[in-house]
Amino acid sequence: VKLKYPSVQTADDVAIPDDFSDFSLAKTISRIEGQLEGDSLPECADDNVFCGLSKDIGTEAQIRFLKAKLHVMQEELDSVVCECSKKEDEIQDLKFKVKTFEEDCVRQQQTITSQQSQLEKYKNLFEEANKKCDGLQQQLSSIERELENKRRLQKQAATSQSATEVRLNRALEEAEKYKDIANEDHQKIEVLKSENKKLERQKGELMIGFKKQLKLIDILKRQKMHIEAAKMLSFSEEEFMKALEWGS
Repeated sequence: VKLKYPSVQTADDVAIPDDFSDFSLAKTISRIEGQLEGDSLPECADDNVFCGLSKDIGTEAQIRFLKAKLHVMQEELDSVVCECSKKEDEIQDLKFKVKTFEEDCVRQQQTITSQQSQLEKYKNLFEEANKKCDGLQQQLSSIERELENKRRLQKQAATSQSATEVRLNRALEEAEKYKDIANEDHQKIEVLKSENKKLERQKGELMIGFKKQLKLIDILKRQKMHIEAAKMLSFSEEEFMKALEWGS
């Protein structure tokens, strides 16, 4: 998109006389006064300048008239020069504004070009999003059909749910009963384990006592053998003494 703006007419389009820069109103007045003092109107006098000036009036009156008119023309010229200066300032200001406007137009054109590129990009993304949306819509329709089938199956299953719940409650009650039995058995097992440990400890103590008794029995057996040997030895001595006595 290209922005159009009207062309601005500058001071270059205004026609200005070549000798305008050398024009001096004071010199012109002096020249006219010199010619009037010669009792004759200027040969090159412009009809516009001497308009309303009668030939019947005197030279002095003509001079005063012309001076007054020249004074007015001088004021008008000064006003025109001032106005031209203002117009020139306005023209320079307009030139600056036009330049700024052209730079803004270039920046805006670049911005528009960038935005058009982004718009094309977003358009492509929008088309892709529409395609994805269509695909998702199809998936949604399929899911809705599956959901409807599941709802129908769920409705069918709801008719037999009461009996199932009854069986489930019974099974839960039986499970609780067996759970209580299992807890009781577990407690019994723990008691038996405790008693078993106690019996094992008593068994160990009995084994220790039994070993001590065996040692004591062994000691007593040895003592008995020693006593019997001593008795036999004592009996032999007595028999020997008796035999000695009989021999004497």
